Parts: sequence; C-alpha cells; structure tokens
Amino acid sequence: MCGIALSIGPEADPATFRRMLAALAPRGEVTETRAENGLLAGTRRLRVVDRDRAVQPWTSTDERLLLCFNGEIFNHRELRTQLTRLGQVFRTESDTEVLLAAFQQWGEAAVTRLRGEYAFAVVERATGRVYLARDPLGVKPLYWSRRPGCLHLASEVKALVGHRAPISEVPPGHHGWAETDGHVRLRPYVDLLTIGEGLPVIDDPDEAALLVRAALSDAIRMRVDTDLTVGVVLSGGLDSSLTLRQVRDLHPDCVAVTIGVPDSPDVAYARRLAADLDVPHVVVELRPRDIRLADVREAIRISELTEYGDIINAVVSVPIFRRLGQLGIKVVLTGDGSDELFGGYPMYHQVGPTEARRLFLHRIRNLCRTELQRVDRAAMGHRVEARVPFLDLSVVELAMRLPLGLKLRHGQEKWIVRRAFADVLPDYILRRPKHPMSYSSGLHERVRLYKPLFARLHRAFGYDLLEPVRRDFDTVLSRCGNDLDRAIADGLSRPDYTVLEHARDLVGAAKWNAAPMVRRLVGPRPARR
Repeated sequence: MCGIALSIGPEADPATFRRMLAALAPRGEVTETRAENGLLAGTRRLRVVDRDRAVQPWTSTDERLLLCFNGEIFNHRELRTQLTRLGQVFRTESDTEVLLAAFQQWGEAAVTRLRGEYAFAVVERATGRVYLARDPLGVKPLYWSRRPGCLHLASEVKALVGHRAPISEVPPGHHGWAETDGHVRLRPYVDLLTIGEGLPVIDDPDEAALLVRAALSDAIRMRVDTDLTVGVVLSGGLDSSLTLRQVRDLHPDCVAVTIGVPDSPDVAYARRLAADLDVPHVVVELRPRDIRLADVREAIRISELTEYGDIINAVVSVPIFRRLGQLGIKVVLTGDGSDELFGGYPMYHQVGPTEARRLFLHRIRNLCRTELQRVDRAAMGHRVEARVPFLDLSVVELAMRLPLGLKLRHGQEKWIVRRAFADVLPDYILRRPKHPMSYSSGLHERVRLYKPLFARLHRAFGYDLLEPVRRDFDTVLSRCGNDLDRAIADGLSRPDYTVLEHARDLVGAAKWNAAPMVRRLVGPRPARR
C-alpha cells in the first residue's frame, strides 16, 4: 500500500509536488521519488510485500515505463508464474514488479487478469502519456486535477486542493490514458451495473451455501498471504465474526480490535467471541463524552467524505485504526460490503426483485465514495492497509446470482451467509440481530451533536473542489418510498439538509445526550452509610 503522487507536463513544479507528497505522508513509511524533465513521481510506501526491494517509482528493465502503484495484487504469484513462462525475468518477489510486467506483456488487457485492490499510473517516459487504472469496486482511490501545462495525480483529495482547480476521480473499474493534450479518457473494464447479468441464477440453498463459503474463504485466504500479523476489525456481528474465524484458521498470528462504550453490545459480543477463539483482543473503549469537536474535525480531514452518515461512521472508525497503527499492525481485514451484497438493509426487502437488484447495484457502485473511502482513509491515515474480502470481485459476482429469497428468509437478513458458516460460528453470533457499527458501539448519537458543522468543516479543507457534503442517500431513499429514480432526482434538486432538518436532528441528539445526566439527577441516590 502507498500514497502516490505525480506531476506531469512542462509546468511540473518541484515545490508543489513536494507539498502533494507531504499531504500523503501518513499513507506510508518511506518517501521514494523520481524527478525528470516534465515528470515528478513519488510514493509514500507502506512496506508490506518484499519490503526491502519493492522500491517505487518502479521502472521497466528497458527504462521505457515508470509505475506508481497503490494497493495489492493478491494473485501476483500466479501471474508471476505465467509471465515467467512467457519469458519475463524478475528482480524481486514484489507484486509491484509483477504489475508492470503484466502491463508490458498484455497491455491494457492486463487489468482483466488482476485480482486485487489497487490504483496505479504507468507513465510512458518518452511521450509523457499516462495509463490510469482503478480496481473494480474502487477499494483504492485515485484523483486528478489539471492546471495549464501540468496534470496532477494523487491518492487523496487533500494532496490536490492546493491547486484550487476542480478535482476529478478515476471511477471504479475504469482505465485509460491521460494524453499529452491534457485530456483524460477513461472507460470501464468492469461494469458494476451489469455485473452477474446473463449468468445462471443459483437458487438451490445447498449449492448457494457451498459456493458462498468457498468464495469468501478463498477471498480471505488471498488477503492473509503475508508474514505480518493480521488484524481484524471485530464488531461482534456476523460479517466481522466469520472473518475473524477464517483468519484465525488460516493465519494464527492475528489480533482482533473492537471499539465501543464499555457496556455496548459490540464490546460484549466481541469479547466473548475473541475469548472463545483464543485470539488476542484489543478493545478501544470510548465514551460519548470523550468525542469532541476536534475529533470530528480530524475525522473529516482524514476521510474527505461527502455524506453526513459516513462522516459520523468515520469519527468512530478513526480511533480503531489509530490503535492498530500504534500496535504496529499493517494488514487488517474488515467485513465491509456484506450488507450491500447479501441483503443486510431493510430497503432491499421492501421492493420487488427488479427494484431490489437496482438498489443492490446502486449501493455497490457508490461504495467507493462511502464505506470504502471511510475505510481507506481511516486506515491509511495511520499506516494501516485495510483489506475487504467481501468485495472480492468473485464474491460480488456470486452475490448478484443469488435470488433475494436466499438473502432474506424467515425474517433473517443475510440468511445464506449464516447458512454457509453455520458449523463454524457460535449460535450467539448467528442469531445476533443486526446493528450498524456506530449505533451498537454506543457513540453515534454523540457525533450527531456536531452534524450541522460538517459541511463548513468539509469546505474549510477545500474538499468541495471534488464534491460538496450532501444528505445521506439512504435517508432520501427512505423518504421516497425506496424509489431509486425519485431518490436520485430528489438528491440532485436538494442536495443538503435544510436548517429545519438540522435543527430537528440536533434536538434529537441533544435529548439523547442529556438523558444520562437527567437519570443521574433524578435517579435514586445511594444509601448513606
């Protein structure tokens, strides 16, 4: 994992480039750069794979191409074997070298062979043209902005705001070229709106359970192929629990991390599971009163998020990854993506099958700027690489082939996932009702006190150069009766909350936060001795 930055063109300025790379400092441990006429390229590299030799920017043996790469290619060993048979010679054991060799061998078709979480830029040094690519789900980020005579590329928005120019995002599953005329021409190599389309539906519960278990187990196996300690963000819910169980079996050098109010459901369930699995467990105890405006401001600075609910979740996420960073854990797995794929939200079950599929696909396409952006920024902001096995492309494709009746059955969401892992998870996890992380951790309502300030803080960092803060889409969708077309139109016509809506939300949050104080004031006093 890395933070990458490039300035390309006759007006590339070393001082500007240094500021860009400095903004990405938390994403890595070492700074590595290369400066040429009209090309400034660099990384802040988090050393995970072939830590001593995978130096970036990486150049091809013929010196024709230069690569800046953020992410991991999980099937790099398999690709290395194929490329070796085709005559490629390797200098390292890194996935970085394999990635550039794959591009040399197969050109733009190389992205269709990659299995990983990545964003990268390959520069043709002779022409200054740049090939850009981003993984299918958008787990890893890549942005660009253009000023006269220079194209700037970076892993985060904060590295580009200093140019005061509009910022654009490389969409998930897209690739293409930034030409020397300054135009960036991208096209999809994976279409998230048609994924799984045309493939046979899997409606047999036994077959579906076997396939779900095999796909998820394989996705987790690939993501624990490391000699480093592996962390798991554990809420005590279904997704993070089965992730921990699989990681424990595949990579015994692991540790679980949980956040919450000391007596919250998350902490209680997580403590019990970690003890049952005999896995070291770190609990980040955080009480509502501990969350201050400075914490909210820092979460917005790190996350760059553009929906209110995601910012609230970021405030809860940042302390988790801060603790992991302090522990020196570089690789972490999370359970993100399961709700989107396997029916973890009520809206999927309140509409017909066709509309439900549209909602599934809409959520998946937008994960890159919601949950996945939160995870990437909160983790990389503390030199931690977060991996998301539920969003392996093979798992996504499989989930799209399952009918809604296998995702919700007998009133139980994510039924097929529970069925697939019923023999390895305890009943108290399998039967636990679903609670979003920030609610069950006991911290959500405290953060809502600061919600009216989110947009102003977001603008203060210049992040509106990409996109301003807007209402939570789930709220809009609910008010539109889960009609996706109406919700999209409503969100475009009135993107932000009104003053009245903010006031109503603030009153609700204030009541919740005042309740403990009132209980202490009016409750029975302890007997005097």
